Amino acid sequence: MSTPNRLFLLDAYALIYRSYYAFIKNPRINSKGENTSAIFGFINTLEDLLKRENPSHLAVAFDPPGPTFRHTAFEAYKAQREKTPETIIWSIPYIKEIIKAYKIPILEVEGFEADDVIGTLSLKAEKEGFETYMMTPDKDFGQLVSEHSFIYRPRYGSSEFEVMGIEEVNKKFGLDHPCQIIDLLSLMGDASDNIPGCPGIGIVTAQKLIAEFGDVDTLLNNTEKLKASVKEKVENNKEQILFSRFLATIKRDVPIDFVEEELRMVPRDEKKIMSIFEKLEFRALMKKISASNSYAEPEKNNFVPIFVEASQPGAGKKNPAGSHLQTSLWDEQGNTIDAALQSRPKEKAEQIAGNDLFSEDLPAINPGEPSTAFSEPILKRLKTEPHSYYILDNENDIQEFIEEFSNSDFFAFSTKSQGTEALNAHLLGIAFAKEKNKAYYLPCPQNQKKCRDLLHALKPLFENKGSVKIGYDLKNEILLLGNYDLKLAGPLFDILIAHYIIQPELRHNLNFLAKSYLNYQGLTEQDLPGANGKNQNGLQNLSVDVLSEYANEQADLCLQLRTVLEAEIKKEGIDNLYYEIEAPLIYVLADMEKSGVYIDIEALKSSSLLLSEKLNGIEQEIYELAGTSFNINSAKQVGEVLFEHLHIVEKAKRTKTGQYSTSEEILETLRSKHPIVGKILEHRGLKKLLSTYIDALPLLINPKTGKIHTSFNQAVTATGRLSSSNPNLQNIPIRDEQGKEIRKVFSTGPGELFLSADYSQIELRIMAHLSGDEHMIEAFRLDQDIHAATAAKIFKLPIEEVSQDMRRKAKTANFGIIYGISTFGLAERMGVSRTEARELIEDYFETYPKIKAYMDYSIQMARENKRVETVFHRKRYLPDIQSRNAVVRSYAERNAINAPIQGTAADLIKIAMVRIYKALESAQLKTKMILQVHDELNFIVPQEELEQVKKLVVHEMENAAQFDLPLKAEIGVGKNWLEAH
Repeated sequence: MSTPNRLFLLDAYALIYRSYYAFIKNPRINSKGENTSAIFGFINTLEDLLKRENPSHLAVAFDPPGPTFRHTAFEAYKAQREKTPETIIWSIPYIKEIIKAYKIPILEVEGFEADDVIGTLSLKAEKEGFETYMMTPDKDFGQLVSEHSFIYRPRYGSSEFEVMGIEEVNKKFGLDHPCQIIDLLSLMGDASDNIPGCPGIGIVTAQKLIAEFGDVDTLLNNTEKLKASVKEKVENNKEQILFSRFLATIKRDVPIDFVEEELRMVPRDEKKIMSIFEKLEFRALMKKISASNSYAEPEKNNFVPIFVEASQPGAGKKNPAGSHLQTSLWDEQGNTIDAALQSRPKEKAEQIAGNDLFSEDLPAINPGEPSTAFSEPILKRLKTEPHSYYILDNENDIQEFIEEFSNSDFFAFSTKSQGTEALNAHLLGIAFAKEKNKAYYLPCPQNQKKCRDLLHALKPLFENKGSVKIGYDLKNEILLLGNYDLKLAGPLFDILIAHYIIQPELRHNLNFLAKSYLNYQGLTEQDLPGANGKNQNGLQNLSVDVLSEYANEQADLCLQLRTVLEAEIKKEGIDNLYYEIEAPLIYVLADMEKSGVYIDIEALKSSSLLLSEKLNGIEQEIYELAGTSFNINSAKQVGEVLFEHLHIVEKAKRTKTGQYSTSEEILETLRSKHPIVGKILEHRGLKKLLSTYIDALPLLINPKTGKIHTSFNQAVTATGRLSSSNPNLQNIPIRDEQGKEIRKVFSTGPGELFLSADYSQIELRIMAHLSGDEHMIEAFRLDQDIHAATAAKIFKLPIEEVSQDMRRKAKTANFGIIYGISTFGLAERMGVSRTEARELIEDYFETYPKIKAYMDYSIQMARENKRVETVFHRKRYLPDIQSRNAVVRSYAERNAINAPIQGTAADLIKIAMVRIYKALESAQLKTKMILQVHDELNFIVPQEELEQVKKLVVHEMENAAQFDLPLKAEIGVGKNWLEAH
């Protein structure tokens, strides 16, 4: 039997909305400041579909502009929906152009929704012997499912899909036949489409009625059989139920023909797709598309080889004898340099004149533009300008080079190494540049001793305190050079950090220097390993010529980018933020990573046994409370136990897949409903701690040092806070017993102590300073318990009469209200009624009126400037602050209040770290700063230095800035992290 043709029909807007909201917290922004999230997500979904299913026929259905027959019949249809986000409106024309370039038909019929078009075509296709797959996350489509028509549904929070046929739809919605979806919606309504349904009838009651009567008509004709309360609701709303059925029914007679050949998949227009993707800056997708099609044309923008003879203008000072001139890394055909050298004579030098790098035609850089705005104009000049790149391969050349660079006021450099971690990597070579379009590559011998001896000669360059060192991710370079006893000294200009403080939102572009170089050629890091310590396992197989070209171009690019970024830093008024906070911090973080932290293996084993036993005990408690055994790790089974077996709430929230929602956030709101909920949350937390830390930490111990060396990420968070990875030491719970077991294993060596210093109530102190609220400032000046003081003012009592419950409520208010928590959110968090929560908020703002004024002011300033700033002028851009979509806008408004507080706290701890590092160095102490966790700093201190270090740390933290109220640091000491904190 032949395989039937398969038609896939995509519900465009449902998939576009899904893509947009998937990126809502971390949008994709290109160099023009355009939010391409919806487009990128939709195309990725399309590509996944094509790769997985290889459909024979395909079409995409859109809702038409203007009203449909449902709007005509019911003006309020979908009226409650938020206005379409501006980003989606902007994205639709691009998405349609891309679909056309894929040669996929766009279906759009005036007066009818995409649902109706898909319903009609699926019916017609079935009659023609097709199997139809309707790609949508919407439950309404369940009514269309038949033996040959299926829902092809993206799984929530996943790139996976599920296929739903008759059996799956019936099981999911508790029906006997998919058509009963219409009856279900007629009774329960659909808030997303404003289908009213029958007031007072939810999904459970609706399912029971349909199970008993079969359909709405039979139900309405037999209302005398209903219980009194339900009978009254149904009889009073007969017309509304029937009208809801009309709205919920997907039409299957739309005036559209099924023409098989028009829906058949044909080869896409590769050239047009590439043109659109290039405009949108979808570099990875361009590579993906090219790799997947044999008819893809080679790209036109690869670097062309440029040969410059030594005697030509622009070659700079006399070439060192024996040096090699390089071509660019790829020629027009994409061949490697070795092939290019063989095929083209050196004596016929090619020169292509280019504009001066910083002439007037260099595009202006606007705040909010991502990295390619800086790099691509320069890359184009590297491509078109004559340049001289050398290999230093003899003693005379190296000595002459060292003498010249040792006396330079600045130079850029770029290392190439073998290995994925800097502390364990082997250096292959270093490129240097101090003049535009001119760079030198020093290859390192494979023999470690010879390499170390060679690099020893570079000490005058790197340790010159008077010269500015320029590079990309200099922390990584410091660690790598440290393996060879080379230290960096003097001011640093890190391209990564400079770009980060100019545009902190672009977390996906942090490796832009290496990636922009590769992406510009349509390559990826897999094509050419070696981007700043990552994917470098194959670098040693590259020829010295190829490796030197790559390194030289990176050093040259860093040198040229410095001028652009320096000008932008000055223009944005963030000189102090970069030169006094972020740049000096690079040295601090490198030293912390190199120092590492001891792990007490015996304590780790003990904790593993203890926590494993506790986990088993909790499992048994859960089974007893449930009255049955089940898979506690299965969200599906947890939902069924809580909401179907135990019925802990009457109406449970479901995910978009129809499964019960059992996320941590949801379960937290249900703690008071049943003791099993708290036990399930405890089980999850314990399981995560065991897998993330107890089981993983021994594997992360460096065999050379016997320590854990976490990586501190300086350019990741939009707020300016540091993060850590491998392992992430900032997510260990502080107060619960399980978290304490983890902290116990972070220990010290003989004769050493663990010292922990923590800012006290730093975010509330910052809010008090920013708002200028006298009441809160006074409480801090008197060194009062701020939560008790807040409670005393709210409840109008002397502070000594404040109860623990009052203090708890005030604490929740202090940390929630200043970040824009809603009445509903506060009520849920405190376990009180919304009325009480609303009154508490009102009383809070009456107590601290200037805090409310400051919050309103922050939002207003954000609306005017589309950004907010910290005390130290760190920027946070909020392009959605004026969105007409309330969900998007409210998220930006919360950030308008939150970002200046969190960002200022991040700046303060960084200032303290720099001050403490310098003070320890100045006093020639052996104490090492080893960890930073939000507002907490941790040190390993020799016992004889303890008292001196305690005073030093407190002084530097409390004097990091001068505010309208005192900053306060608290110190703890012990043999491990648990004892110290």
